[in-house]
Amino acid sequence: MTNRSPAPEPTVIAVDAMGGDHAPRAVVEGALLAAQERGLRLLLVGRRDDLEREIEELESVVADLDRIEIVHAREVVGMGESALAVRRKRDSSVRVCARLVREGRAAAMLTAGNTGAALVAGKMVIGVAPGVDRPALAVVLPRRDGSTILLDAGANVDSKLHQLRQFAVMGHYLAEQLLRLESPRIGLLSIGEEVGKGTELVREVFKALDATGLNFVGNVEGGDVFNGAVDVVVCDGFVGNAILKSAESLGEFVSGQLRQEMGSTWRARCGYLLARPAFERFKRRLDYSEYGGAPLLGLRGGCFVAHGRSSAHAIHSAVRRAVEFCEAGIHLKVSAKLAEVAYETRSKAVVAG
Repeated sequence: MTNRSPAPEPTVIAVDAMGGDHAPRAVVEGALLAAQERGLRLLLVGRRDDLEREIEELESVVADLDRIEIVHAREVVGMGESALAVRRKRDSSVRVCARLVREGRAAAMLTAGNTGAALVAGKMVIGVAPGVDRPALAVVLPRRDGSTILLDAGANVDSKLHQLRQFAVMGHYLAEQLLRLESPRIGLLSIGEEVGKGTELVREVFKALDATGLNFVGNVEGGDVFNGAVDVVVCDGFVGNAILKSAESLGEFVSGQLRQEMGSTWRARCGYLLARPAFERFKRRLDYSEYGGAPLLGLRGGCFVAHGRSSAHAIHSAVRRAVEFCEAGIHLKVSAKLAEVAYETRSKAVVAG
């Protein structure tokens, strides 16, 4: 008789069912779709009565309900509320998600709600990794020959010099783990490639990044995000979020124009039918719902933020991405590297005097 290995424990994700423009319906439907996949378990966090009603009305979506557990949270932090509302709303869905991660009941949390509230809940409840002042939202954007990591994509609108330096370190280690690059090229977003371009803060950050020992290649411009000039682009959250939203809008515009042109004449329609697989692949590379959520790096546990307009498909994709990150331990490896850097920095400071 052979001894069978015990079945691996499923990865548990806490999903903020009340966050997002289309919550709770889209979030619940996305969770039900995700629950069709093996190897995961979901904690659906929100008002129990609302969530049970949504699940009942979505009976056409076939799901393994044994993989879903509802965790009641009576409060919600609205999209228009201050991020600090999460401090007084102790039983809000986003804060309960963070608590589930801190208690070890979930490997990561996912929210499509108020990004600022997710940042505050992550810092306050999950806690930041040693050496990190502020977590950063890292998005992976498509380019001609692979992917580029952009951070911060919206978690911090007014970053300081040392925080931008930390974002570069986070981006370096994320690119190592995620893109499998030994020495990822890091660029600082500015209004020109020349040294001395940009605001006073950008010029100071340039000097700081040049002294980090990372593969810092200098200033980059907006077009370099998509042309493969660098692997990591560092900027503050205000600019990063503007780039992200512009890219999403441009992708939707291009896809819409192609669809309109392909249906304009019978010849174009015939051509579309022949080229349809290529167009579908093109559309998937531009569609944010295929990527789902982005990790909030620098925390002691997993935290993923999805687009506020997320559809059920986007939530499904975000859950899948969160599971992949957690199973590979990518966010934890990045946090561990940051802790090492912080320790070495402190040690050098002590030796120096």
